[in-house]
Amino acid sequence: MSTHSEIKRTVKKTISFPMRALYYLGSKGILTSENQKNIQGLFNKHKNERCFIIGSGPSINKMDLSLLKNEITFGHNAFFLISDKVGFLPNYYVVEDFLPAEDNADKLNSLKGTTKIFSHNLSYCLKPSENTLYPFFDQTYSNPDSDKFPRFSNDASEVIYWGGTVVYMSIQLAFYMGFKQIYLIGIDLNYTVNNEIDNKNIIVSDKKDVNHFHHDYFGPGKRWHDPRTDRMQKSFNYAYDYLSKKRVVLKNATVGGHLKKIPRIYYKSLF
Repeated sequence: MSTHSEIKRTVKKTISFPMRALYYLGSKGILTSENQKNIQGLFNKHKNERCFIIGSGPSINKMDLSLLKNEITFGHNAFFLISDKVGFLPNYYVVEDFLPAEDNADKLNSLKGTTKIFSHNLSYCLKPSENTLYPFFDQTYSNPDSDKFPRFSNDASEVIYWGGTVVYMSIQLAFYMGFKQIYLIGIDLNYTVNNEIDNKNIIVSDKKDVNHFHHDYFGPGKRWHDPRTDRMQKSFNYAYDYLSKKRVVLKNATVGGHLKKIPRIYYKSLF
């Protein structure tokens, strides 16, 4: 028997195509919703500035994140687990996967002091509130072997494309906002999977999380998707090539990790 959440997700998928059309029209100034107008307000908001996109790898525990308090930052999923420790919430809090959205809904809905950007299909569990935006999130091209994967959006008010990691969504948002320098941290691309993966590529954890910055991130009882690092790497490669053509700097300031192609830079040299 389907759960209430599964039914809601199915309904969202069923209406996805007409909703995609509405977002397209809205991006052209036709029947533009208040939500889209708010997303459009982000266009070039940070023109020629720099930002830090904080991944969730355990390597960030080796970094002095207090240096980011006065920087513009993007955080994701369960960043709230360390917000008290590091002394800040990210300026932009991004979630696109229904598993961490559902499992952390109460906490995410209660967050204040950050602009929350959730994929449109999560509004059934991540509720509208002040400073919450819902861009259209397109997961149509999910086969990493397809020549149509990944894609990169140049207009976040129309669509944002899936890339196998929430960080890919944040990179597209950062580009739309006009950032000239985008620095990645915590992109370890290193996972240990000891649990069984079901036929929907879902893992249910039964022990403390060793793959992320906090042991409760995907701790016992939490659900997460099979981390396809090959798919993630392909998306990062594409983002780097795309942004390079636009003369936007994308660099990897992660401590260690397995992310390839994107040039590295020493984190502390940026301050």
